[in-house]
Amino acid sequence: MHVLVIDGQGGRLGKQVIESVRKAFPESHITAVGTNAMATAAMLKGGADEGATGENPVVIACRRADYIIGPIGIVIADALLGEVTPKMAAAVGQSSAIRILIPMNRCDNLVAGVNSQPLSDLIEDAVKKIAGAC
Repeated sequence: MHVLVIDGQGGRLGKQVIESVRKAFPESHITAVGTNAMATAAMLKGGADEGATGENPVVIACRRADYIIGPIGIVIADALLGEVTPKMAAAVGQSSAIRILIPMNRCDNLVAGVNSQPLSDLIEDAVKKIAGAC
């Protein structure tokens, strides 16, 4: 199972996702792609098998992934304070991978019907969705 985790800004969400996926699925191959070097470094510290930074790595990694996990902004051009390019958003949206999007009501993108929840609860649900899809 090849899991792609995409995150931006400081990479905190991505790091926590990787730690949880690694714990639940130790045999999985996890690729971390950050929209910036700080996010990538944080996710590598979280236990990713490999990591890269920027637009082209997102595009390439989306072709190889079975699952893509990240904040909902990874499918919205110019989200995450402008870090998600249109090409990145399109690559995630057009991927044949199962996308698990974590609802984050930040950066001018608000999701109706989503109440504030602890990040740990959202990540736990994301990992359960992988288990349910296998």
